[in-house]
Amino acid sequence: MEVDCENCAGCCVDWRALADVPERANHERRGPQEPLDDAYNLVPLTREDVRAFLDAGLGDAMTPRLWTAREGPSVDVQGREVAAIEGKPAFFVGLRKPPKPVAPFGADPHWLPSCAFLDPETLKCRIHDSNVYPEECAEYPGHNLALGVATECERVEARVGGERLLDDEPPEDLSSLLFGPQAVGEKVFAYPDPGGLPDGVLDRLAAGDLTDRDRAHFVAVAAASAPGTTAVEPERRRNAFETARDAESWVGEAVREWARRADRDEPDPGLGEVVEDARGAPETPGWDALDN
Repeated sequence: MEVDCENCAGCCVDWRALADVPERANHERRGPQEPLDDAYNLVPLTREDVRAFLDAGLGDAMTPRLWTAREGPSVDVQGREVAAIEGKPAFFVGLRKPPKPVAPFGADPHWLPSCAFLDPETLKCRIHDSNVYPEECAEYPGHNLALGVATECERVEARVGGERLLDDEPPEDLSSLLFGPQAVGEKVFAYPDPGGLPDGVLDRLAAGDLTDRDRAHFVAVAAASAPGTTAVEPERRRNAFETARDAESWVGEAVREWARRADRDEPDPGLGEVVEDARGAPETPGWDALDN
């Protein structure tokens, strides 16, 4: 597998507005369940990823995804029929995607939903190769290639042109693909007591208005889950909830400022220096450093 990511970040940015991609082309919304949120390419974190983010003080970088159930097992939560495992709401945990001023593919800068860890100026990941770099990001698009499904590289090529996927042979050292029962407690989690969720949390999720406390409830369950089951360890859950709820990292502060600036500022990728770098975000070397 070989990819050309320079000046792309197509898997980190919702770039569809730059290419008039029709809504029906949304690959995340074709199955029997439809995400409540409108994030594009939400990266599903593993339980170990979630724990690593919490340990690094980045609990405010994560957000949950639940699905409206069109068919299959479901449960009613706050008036919404959501996909369920053993009668408990099923969910992923991913990374937040605030609007950022980015200019992929040589386009003019635009405010586009982007991964919380994407440097808007270099279009490189701020946590690449670090101990919190998610497994799914490290192996992308390897799993897609192994499954024979389209990659984001190919979607970008089809709409924008250029060559992104240079070698479509899946890596030999891919981690195992998680499906069905294997994924439960590892990448797909089950909320054990939805009656205790804050009032209106699913409406806020659908509106993109989750609070830190809302997100912490789901992050805590994911961190305290056990592989292959819907069991949740109570003490780990309590500790993880407090850690996630009280997190005050550069990510959380930057997400709030990006939202404010998107409503008033011109989309200048150089703003990353004052919004993220100045708050302690890891710097990225830029693409020229890789060429030398």
